[in-house]
Amino acid sequence: MQNKDIDIKNYTFGDTKSTMDYILLIRTNLKSLTVISLIIFILFLSYALLAPSIYKSTVTLKITVQQKTVLNSGTQDEVNTAYSDRFIANEIEVIQNYDTREKVAYAIIDSIENNRDKSIFILMGLKENTNEITGHKTLTDIITLLKTKVKTEQIVGMDVIDISAESPSPKEAALIANTYAEQYKKLNLEENRNQLNVVRKFLEKQTQDKLSELNKAENELTRFKEKGGIVALDAQSSILITQLSQLDAERDAAKIDLMTSNGVLDQYKKEIGRQDPILVNYLEGQTSQAYVDVLQKQIADLQMNRDMAMTNKSSDIDVSGKIKDYDRKISDLQQKLNSKINEIKTGAFSSSPNQIRDLTQKLIEEEVRNHSLSIKLNELQTIIDKYEVNLNKLPKKSMDFAGYERNMESLQQLYTLVQQKYQEAFINELSQPGNSTIIGIGRVPDSPAKPNRLLIILLGILAGPVIAFGYILIKDAFDDTVQTPDDIEKNNISFLSWVPHSIYNINNYHKNEELLALYESDSPVSESFRTIKARIQTFREDSEFPKVILVTSPAEGEGKSFVSFNLAGNFAQSNKRTLLIDCDLRRPKIHTILGVDKKPGLVDYLSNKVKLEDIIRKTRKNNLSFITSGPIPLNPAELLESKLMRTFLDKVRDIFDVIIFDSAPIVAVIDTEIVAKLVDGTILVISAAKTKNQLMLDAVKIIKRNNSLFLGIILNNFIYKNGYGYYFKYYYNYSSEGKGIKKHRV
Repeated sequence: MQNKDIDIKNYTFGDTKSTMDYILLIRTNLKSLTVISLIIFILFLSYALLAPSIYKSTVTLKITVQQKTVLNSGTQDEVNTAYSDRFIANEIEVIQNYDTREKVAYAIIDSIENNRDKSIFILMGLKENTNEITGHKTLTDIITLLKTKVKTEQIVGMDVIDISAESPSPKEAALIANTYAEQYKKLNLEENRNQLNVVRKFLEKQTQDKLSELNKAENELTRFKEKGGIVALDAQSSILITQLSQLDAERDAAKIDLMTSNGVLDQYKKEIGRQDPILVNYLEGQTSQAYVDVLQKQIADLQMNRDMAMTNKSSDIDVSGKIKDYDRKISDLQQKLNSKINEIKTGAFSSSPNQIRDLTQKLIEEEVRNHSLSIKLNELQTIIDKYEVNLNKLPKKSMDFAGYERNMESLQQLYTLVQQKYQEAFINELSQPGNSTIIGIGRVPDSPAKPNRLLIILLGILAGPVIAFGYILIKDAFDDTVQTPDDIEKNNISFLSWVPHSIYNINNYHKNEELLALYESDSPVSESFRTIKARIQTFREDSEFPKVILVTSPAEGEGKSFVSFNLAGNFAQSNKRTLLIDCDLRRPKIHTILGVDKKPGLVDYLSNKVKLEDIIRKTRKNNLSFITSGPIPLNPAELLESKLMRTFLDKVRDIFDVIIFDSAPIVAVIDTEIVAKLVDGTILVISAAKTKNQLMLDAVKIIKRNNSLFLGIILNNFIYKNGYGYYFKYYYNYSSEGKGIKKHRV
């Protein structure tokens, strides 16, 4: 307990203390325990009563996770679960990023400006000197507040996100939460429709362009006819023009699809290129393999032949079998192509980061489609070139008419096709949902979410004693003072006895009242001095008990004068002629205790100013005499070490049975060491809960190195209730069995 290097863990959990020890420790420090517990409880109570109420509103969003094709190792459930968690984590990051908070801040500012009741905006509002909210905080301040006052978290095991907002105003909390959710939903919808929006805008422009070209072609045909260019074409020529018009329309439609695909590919490549530029080149190389190109070309050829067969069929020719054969061959080649594409995807997925695997899959699919469109466009152009050879065989006038007719018909078909594609893209864009759906709006809370005032008060009631007890344990663990007789005996130091705590133990002087051994003979203090006297008398069985005894202490204020005075009184009670000498020539106290003048005293005698009989004084009690210190000398050590001092000691030995020296603290000055060499034995007085353990050890070491007889230590001012169990038990039994024992003031 007094070791400076104590192991606090061992102290707390070791076997050094019993349950009774802890009970006594609490009893000893009951006042500190009560005060600390009360202070902590007041702090908790103050916080519970004064802390502002915070309201919380929560919006619940269901996040629809995009479907993912499993091409890598692992089971379907494992991959989908990991992908789902990653996807939702990405969405939470989007919700919390600066751009999203900025959009929400703008929306909140708009709400504040358009709301008549501005008093609800405690968090985001701006107060003037009138303490009335008339405006709003700056955009930057609101963005910062949103970061701290809005929390986003996923509900474990579900594709659901909660967006919670806190505010001192319940209505403001609900408004912030709902505004945040709505702005994220808009942002999410825009992101999901972004690709479709690009396609729709491109097709919208193409529709306008093709309509303009169609009008121009119709006008050119009309002008040709007005100039007398009406030509009657034979049936074969009309069929040729129709076929060419259809092929032109298909070719132009393929061009538009290819342009659309190029735009989509550019976007995919830019997004992937920002994270992994090498991957883009790898994917381009894989999708342009010769085997893939051959398969796509073969499929395109069969598709063209099938389309031509369907165009040339008539009522007298059955081409259904031929068409089925084309479809079968196309299906077989398509399966081979799909198998190869899946291999490419598998390789790409193994080398692409998790966060761009969806884009990687889309890029591969779009690359394949783009190659197919390029091949289809080339095949159509080849067929058109062949048909144009036959068209060029017509007469010039018929050929011009056929050109106008062909151009107009192809533009009509192309316009119809582009317009149809535009309508489809427009519908697709509008019908494209976002990934988020609000399944629970943020409602205005009826009661605050925090603080939980009752819980805080209960915690204060529980935390107070716990913290206080912890403080007491730590304080006790690092306390280096001597507390009990055990602390003395464990250092193998002789222990005489302990003196119970009394208001007179240390530095509280009143005339004659410190002589408890004489005036209160039935008190516990008197009993302790009787014990000390008995132990001194029986200290050595083979020799006489020490006649001249030095009483000292390690430092000032330990109670050595109190012990000296009462020990002398106890010896006097046993009919021994006792002399008490104040040998503390620097700070004498005996004269103060007895209320007499310190002159003449020991210093006067050692200075040859008075005779011995002039300095020996009697007390009111028989057998007890005393010698005061006299005036404080300039050279106390020289006086005590003088030959006259030895002569003085020899003389008083002949007169008295017991001589008690009350000297200065032995660690502080050399005076006591000098006297210790002259006496028969030395007693060291230490004060419980005050004297440092190391200081006690130093004092004992000094006494023993002077070859002086060390009688032992007296533990003064000991509160027996603070000691271990048997001390308290001893005193309890002693008090209960005593006859008329007067309870002393403590």
